[in-house]
Amino acid sequence: MHPLVGVLIAYAAGSLPAAYLAGKAAGVDLRTKGSGNLGATNVVRVLGFKVGLGVFLVDMIKGALPVWLLPAATTGAIPQAWLAILYGAVAILGHVRPVWLRFGKGGKGVATACGVFLALAPVPTLLALAAFVTVLVSAGYVSLASLAAAAALPPLVAVQLGVGNPVFAVSVVIASFVFWTHRPNMARLRSGEEHHFARLGSLGIALGLALGGVVAAAGLAWLRWGAR
Repeated sequence: MHPLVGVLIAYAAGSLPAAYLAGKAAGVDLRTKGSGNLGATNVVRVLGFKVGLGVFLVDMIKGALPVWLLPAATTGAIPQAWLAILYGAVAILGHVRPVWLRFGKGGKGVATACGVFLALAPVPTLLALAAFVTVLVSAGYVSLASLAAAAALPPLVAVQLGVGNPVFAVSVVIASFVFWTHRPNMARLRSGEEHHFARLGSLGIALGLALGGVVAAAGLAWLRWGAR
């Protein structure tokens, strides 16, 4: 397979609008409800925790699978490690600007980036997910928890893989991208207008996302080592 074909497949996979489809199944256009964002957090707000967790898992898996599956099927001189990074970045871009929604606004890329980095650097990603859970339970803001996880990921990658590893550079870029897509949330946090989940609700969401992350990591590990 030519790398360009892999890029198109990764973009198409990342573009799968799980939140939009979940909303349509419930008779709701999530682009006009809640925050208007096609991400798992808005699904939780509008459709409830169970549906939101399902969307989170789908968004995470569609980032992880291109990283795991496409490089080995790609021909040419580009090293598989670089192909994995390329396909992961393209999958995140597809989530943010999905082709299936005519390149309209999608999600903010957090769950899909989580899936990409679970495939690229599972241990640092699980530790960043732990930071997410800690901030969400203690503060009640999903956006703040997402920013904390994004900020934690590059140093965690650096500790395990070193700053010379290309995954570290990509983690810095993706973390910066997450901060950029969360600019409205940061403004609302400063003004005290950001949506706040109650402590019990935050705990449920956090535990669900943590469980989802562990299940996804186990599935990816099976794909990598157990499916041979």
